[in-house]
Amino acid sequence: MQASDREAALAAMLSAAGWGGAGREDFPGDASTRRYARLRQASETAILMDAPAGAEAPACPPEADEQARAALGYNALARLAGPNLAAFVGLSAALTARGFSAPRVLAAEMTAGYLLIEDLGDDLFARVIPERAHEGALYAAAVDALAAIYRSSFPDTVEAFGAAWRVLDYDAAALQAEADLFLDWYADKRAGAEIPAAARAEWRVIWAEAFKALSAHAPGLALRDYHAENLIWMPQRDGPAKVGLLDFQDALFAHPAYDLVSLIEDARRDVGPMLAIPLVERFFAAAGLRDAMAFDAAYAVLGAQRNAKILGIFVRLAHRDGKRRYLDLLQRVARHFIHDLSHPALAALRGWVKIHVPSVFEEARR
Repeated sequence: MQASDREAALAAMLSAAGWGGAGREDFPGDASTRRYARLRQASETAILMDAPAGAEAPACPPEADEQARAALGYNALARLAGPNLAAFVGLSAALTARGFSAPRVLAAEMTAGYLLIEDLGDDLFARVIPERAHEGALYAAAVDALAAIYRSSFPDTVEAFGAAWRVLDYDAAALQAEADLFLDWYADKRAGAEIPAAARAEWRVIWAEAFKALSAHAPGLALRDYHAENLIWMPQRDGPAKVGLLDFQDALFAHPAYDLVSLIEDARRDVGPMLAIPLVERFFAAAGLRDAMAFDAAYAVLGAQRNAKILGIFVRLAHRDGKRRYLDLLQRVARHFIHDLSHPALAALRGWVKIHVPSVFEEARR
């Protein structure tokens, strides 16, 4: 769609929704291809999401095998929604129907790639801690919301605004594709390490064995980017709805530890062990889980996988996209990664990293 056609479609959507004369304040860009603006008219506000089709590689067709996904590109391999608005509107509807505070979609122009959504405010967890809110209380609320999401039943197909979206499983191919970013970007561009084919094959065998730890608990909906800069404190609401959810369009069905790792092993802020350990215990109890040892192993595996991915993504953002500020976050992510590797379930992976990318241990100590 031409830019002029998109602008006309946007104007028509806003006019039909009663927001045609609203003022507009653009938000700073982030790591995604989506753009956001706050619209104001009188005492009301709403958020405009701009997600142009074709800005990213295509999403994963539900029945595609790993070879077909690889041919389509990283989004399909990792099962990311990309700019596909069907994922956002469908998941928003499913979450809000169950009492969670996802932004309600007020209007949609699905072809042009625009949504008008509820404004949940500016009180990000990362912004209100510690000056305006108690860290422990907010993190406890976030954990309780996660446990409530896990206990809820979600369909494998979500629908809204005439669009349907299939929620897939966070399978081994997606997990591996993300972990491989550590080799493709961090090891190569940051560490200057050459990973021969045999070592890369060994890396994948080690991860395949580690992923077996994820079968001990039933999967639930994982939002995949659940952390203090994507959560909004809404104390005027009740129960799990106190936690506003901003980033969920890439949700998959996954082991329940995934979003908990995302919350606690945050790339952008420290969550100390005196808080982290009780939070893990709180989630385990609230989610109604059993076998704490198996859960701890899965938590470590997913922590290592997620932090390997983030190390790769942050280096990619710096080198490919010129966003050098992400390099400042590498030390914290490396610390998380090394901590995860200390679990016995990851002894083989720790040995591999020591041999092939030893500088990540130095990164963690900088």
